[in-house]
Amino acid sequence: MADNGTAFDIVVLGGGSGGYAAALRAAELGKTVALVEADKVGGTCLHRGCIPTKALLHAAELADNAREGAHFGVHTHLERIDMGGVNQYKDNVVGRLYKGLQGLIKSRKIEVVEGYGKLTGPNTVQVGDRTVTGEHIVLGTGSYARSLPGLDIGGRVITSDQALTLDWVPRSAIILGGGVIGSEFASVWRSFGADVTIIEALPHLVPNEDEAVSKAFERAFRKRGIAFNLGVRFSGVTQDDNGVHVSLEDGKTFDADVLLVAVGRGPNTGGLGYEEQGITLDRGFVITDERLHTGVANIYAVGDIVPGLQLAHRGFQQGIFVAEQIAGLNPPLIEESGIPRVTYSDPEVGSVGVTERRAKELYGDDGVEVLEYNLGGNGKSQILATQGFIKLVRKKDGPVVGVHMIGARVGELIGEGQLIVNWEAYPEDVAQLVHAHPTQNEALGEAFLALAGKPLHAHN
Repeated sequence: MADNGTAFDIVVLGGGSGGYAAALRAAELGKTVALVEADKVGGTCLHRGCIPTKALLHAAELADNAREGAHFGVHTHLERIDMGGVNQYKDNVVGRLYKGLQGLIKSRKIEVVEGYGKLTGPNTVQVGDRTVTGEHIVLGTGSYARSLPGLDIGGRVITSDQALTLDWVPRSAIILGGGVIGSEFASVWRSFGADVTIIEALPHLVPNEDEAVSKAFERAFRKRGIAFNLGVRFSGVTQDDNGVHVSLEDGKTFDADVLLVAVGRGPNTGGLGYEEQGITLDRGFVITDERLHTGVANIYAVGDIVPGLQLAHRGFQQGIFVAEQIAGLNPPLIEESGIPRVTYSDPEVGSVGVTERRAKELYGDDGVEVLEYNLGGNGKSQILATQGFIKLVRKKDGPVVGVHMIGARVGELIGEGQLIVNWEAYPEDVAQLVHAHPTQNEALGEAFLALAGKPLHAHN
């Protein structure tokens, strides 16, 4: 352990997915590390994001299974949703993972400095009355649930932070934002019995996905009874004892018990001393070079504060990358489009690489080939009673540059998808590989057989 006044090799500011990954990898490489964290190590992902939301989604899936058991000849009945019990299950999952992470950090002899840290020099972080000095600094201060100008959070107007702690199920909910977070909460609350309406200013739900996937997603949500209003911006909200009253710019109004604001996440960089030390910020985000260096001294940045995909696994990989960069290992660059993306709603969406539209921008309309494989031809998908498809985008006569999927559990297939895209595989390379039967993974194999010109179970 380094004493006060002794310099560490690396000081990490922020103990979320990016920060703790940098700390663990650096310690593994023989560096002395201090990890500064104002709250709990694990950050948003573990405590207020990925893990608790996915626990809610699993509980929601069980609720749907109970309701729909008769479809499979199993006559089950959904008695009630006990949010106290659901939250206890969710908190137990988080607690076990948190305990495991604390053990890992302790075993690597990383010094956790508890408190609110501020960058005060090119190699110093101030935590209370303690100055923590490091030869290198890694900024990983994460993100917060954003709102819109003039839209105050409070009462019946909540963000995902408050939604995760609700001890009751709203009878009705309006969700502002149809991206990943909004869609996942819509899925949970609908499964728990709420009437849900999503308001999205862009033309589609999950608007960053391939358009074919977005349209299929909308059809699936409509079938589930989830309402949505697309292409019109929010204009205002009032609240009273009866609920929230939301208005749009076209004059439409909506009423519900709660309004969940899910318009994205903003970077946690205000008041942390970054600008005073010469670090370039753009709309609050830390600007870095391709090797995540800020351009100032030995200061790097990782995770949600760096412009790009705000995903825990991106931050995690960037943390490993920066630790290896500092250690002189010259790690390969992280390709942003090669990072897998999953929306864990019902149905799930999984994607990696570029969309059809983006591929045509890159290679021209005639330079792209696409194929959709319908899950109707996949045995395991029929068993699960799910619908959807796998869409492949390839550079004409070249490698596959995009894999886009929708259907139950397709997030579990994205591992192979990201290997295919990142290793620049050709359809023929994948078509010759054996995929276990009956699995949904087999649908990927069938899609590649079709793209390689030898379709077997393809019905479309």
